[in-house]
Amino acid sequence: MKLHSILRLSPAQMPYVLLSPFIILFFVFGLFPLLFSLFLAFQSWEPTSGVNAMEYVGWSNFAFALRDDWFWKSLKNTVWMALVAGIPQHLVAIPLACFIHASFRRLRNAVVGAYFMPYITSSVAIAILFSAFFSTDYGLINLGMKVLSELPLIGRLMPDQPVDWLSYPDAIKPAISIIVFWRYVGFNLVLYLAALQTIPPDLYEAAKMDGAGRLQQFRYITLPSLKPMIYFGVTLSVIGGLQLFEEPMVLLIGGRGGPDQAGMTTAMYLYRMAFDFNDFGAASAMSWLMLILVGVVTWGINRAFRERRISRV
Repeated sequence: MKLHSILRLSPAQMPYVLLSPFIILFFVFGLFPLLFSLFLAFQSWEPTSGVNAMEYVGWSNFAFALRDDWFWKSLKNTVWMALVAGIPQHLVAIPLACFIHASFRRLRNAVVGAYFMPYITSSVAIAILFSAFFSTDYGLINLGMKVLSELPLIGRLMPDQPVDWLSYPDAIKPAISIIVFWRYVGFNLVLYLAALQTIPPDLYEAAKMDGAGRLQQFRYITLPSLKPMIYFGVTLSVIGGLQLFEEPMVLLIGGRGGPDQAGMTTAMYLYRMAFDFNDFGAASAMSWLMLILVGVVTWGINRAFRERRISRV
C-alpha cells in the first residue's frame, strides 16, 4: 500500500508532506532568526533584562554603527584580510589546476585530495596548528626566516630578530591571511579543475595546428572558458572573506582582536557587541550593514564579469 493512501492524502499533497521537515527547520532556524535580527536592529535590548525590556529606537542603532570607530576599524581589517587572502587564492589555484589537469592522470585524485584536505579540517585544529607555527621562540615560520637570513641576497630582506606574529599589530593580519589562503586555496583548486575538464580538447588541438603556444592557449582558450567559474569562485571568496570569524577568533585567544585590535574582524566585533557588551540591537544593525555591503560588492563583481554586449548596426 502506498504511503499517500495510508495517510489519506492526494498524490499532489504528498511532496509537501515529505518536504515539511526541511520547511519547518528552515522557518525555525533560518527565516525566524533573520527576521528577528531585522526587528532587533530597530530596538534597544539587553537580553539579561528580559523580552519586555525592548525599546524601539528607530535608526539609532544604524547611526551608532556608522559613528563607531571600532566598527570601521574592524571593517578595514576585514577588507584588508579578504583581499590579501582572497586574491592570491585564485592566482595560485588557476595555474595549479592547469598543471594538475595536464600532468597528473592516475594520481590526480590523491593530489587534489591533499590540497583539499585543509578545507575539510576543523578550523580550531588549523588555528591551533598555526599558532604553533607562528610562535616567537620555536615556530617554524621564524625558523625558516632565520635560515633565509643567512643567504647572501635574501638575508637583507629578513628581520634581525624573531617576529612576534600574534603580538605585533602589523604582523597579525598577514598571519591570519596566510591561514585563510592555505585553507581555501584547495577549494578553489577543485572548482577550477572541474571547469577545466569541461573544455573540449578539440579547441586545444585546433590551436596547436594553428601554431599557438601554451601561453596563447591559456590566454585565449583556458581563461575565457574559466570565466564563469572565476566569477563564482571570486564571489564566494569575497563573501567568505567579509564573514571571516573562526580563524582569528581561535588564533587570537578570547577573540579580543589582539593588540590595537589589529586582528578584529567585523564578524568578531558583532559577536563581542552582542555577547560581551549585551547590545543585541547594535549588533543586529551592524550585521544588516554588512549584508548590504556584501550585496553591493557582489553586484560590483557581477558587473565586472558581465559579458559585454556587441552592439548591432
